[in-house]
Amino acid sequence: MRLEDAKPKAGSKKRRNRKGRGIAAGQGASCGFGMRGQKSRSGSGTRPGFEGGQLPLYRRIPKLKHFTIVNQKVYTVINVGKLADLPTGEVSLESLMEAGIITSNDGPLKVLGDGDISTALTVKAAAFTKSAKAKIEAAGGSCEIV
Repeated sequence: MRLEDAKPKAGSKKRRNRKGRGIAAGQGASCGFGMRGQKSRSGSGTRPGFEGGQLPLYRRIPKLKHFTIVNQKVYTVINVGKLADLPTGEVSLESLMEAGIITSNDGPLKVLGDGDISTALTVKAAAFTKSAKAKIEAAGGSCEIV
């Protein structure tokens, strides 16, 4: 048996529809596209998602409320004012958990700038706000990004 011998069974293949070849052919004149309108014209028609000039759904959706950020970064946050009670030394997420200042690990540590600090601390965190960094450095401490 050769490749050219492999043919479909007789009667299993339907003839293609020859459109626009007269009334007797079954698909004459308008070729089954109806009388008039955009869908009867030659060419591709409209692209997927086109809504006749109305702002399409894929452009309307992000403007609506309550859509969550897809890959949102979640931080364990602490304010500078809470760090003021700690003795001089190194501050990290682990040391704050041991001290009981932070009770749950919700992700990497981020230091926010609410409150005042007077002790010089070496703070190791994933992120700092500008005001938090300025307050820690003004107190004689340093900020290290982990």
